[in-house]
Amino acid sequence: MQAKKVPLRMCTGCGEMKPKKELVRVVKNKEGEISLDLTGKAPGRGAYVCNCIDCLKKARKSRRIERSFQCKIPDEVYDKMESEMIAGE
Repeated sequence: MQAKKVPLRMCTGCGEMKPKKELVRVVKNKEGEISLDLTGKAPGRGAYVCNCIDCLKKARKSRRIERSFQCKIPDEVYDKMESEMIAGE
């Protein structure tokens, strides 16, 4: 029997390839709203970040999430994502 392939995704903060289940998905829906998707199943365009505040701050500083969604993300959205990530730990 073959071993099941584990889907890998790149963290937008640190740039490391990690298994999809270890990362938190950031999603942009059709209305253009950006939020954390803790289930990993919400519809929309997704970007991934490690489940730590440091990686989210790196992605924010380098604007990698904005680049992957091709839009400007307000500071309030980043602050909300940080507070959700802290609450989820």
